[in-house]
Amino acid sequence: MNLDVLVFAAHPDDAELSMGGTIAKLSSNNLKVGMIDITEGELGTRGTPETRQKEAFQAAIILKAALRENLKIPDGYIKYNKENLLKVIMSIRRYRPKIIFAPYFNDRHPDHIDASRLVKRAMFSTGLAKIKTFDKEVHQVAFRPMKLYYYMQTYTFEPSFIVDINESFETKMKAVNSYSSQFHNPKSTDPETFISRPEFIKYIESRSQFYGFQIGKQHGEPFYCEEKIELDFVSMLKA
Repeated sequence: MNLDVLVFAAHPDDAELSMGGTIAKLSSNNLKVGMIDITEGELGTRGTPETRQKEAFQAAIILKAALRENLKIPDGYIKYNKENLLKVIMSIRRYRPKIIFAPYFNDRHPDHIDASRLVKRAMFSTGLAKIKTFDKEVHQVAFRPMKLYYYMQTYTFEPSFIVDINESFETKMKAVNSYSSQFHNPKSTDPETFISRPEFIKYIESRSQFYGFQIGKQHGEPFYCEEKIELDFVSMLKA
């Protein structure tokens, strides 16, 4: 299956928190969006890998993602090495997305930084024909997506663009709330974490309002691109 968009995340719930509204918006416009978690989040303080997998699939259904997979690279050890690089390259070549999303390359969580660097390396390497990969013993053809965009997690950046998610914001939050093991739950006896405090979800909501306000909308999600982005005034004005 060829995808329009492929979203890589270090852990289950990263993509929903950062760009769940954009995923829902793209899916609702009949675009095929795939989600690939690099780890199972097994080092997380709350929940278990099994619980988070169930929550991840539930969230993907809510967002109407075309697929969700997990590369099962060890949590806390997302290193750039040949084995991990080839896993990401094989995913890109298998689904041949037009664009890729990855975590921003500077963040509070080292896994997010490592995931970002790994995906960027794979984004380039997947277009090199001399790097040989096989999917079920079938040779994969070299392929390189058009663009790599970064989504915001904890640390902020000056966005290259902001996506209006007003119509998909409620869907985003419904997907986020699928992770009942991770976020604030008064009945939970698990230790409190950075993201389980009630203030964290309020921060996610406030951030979407902040970036939405900057484009004259109620809710928005910011993205960064290291390359210049073309703006087609003619198509925009004729729309």
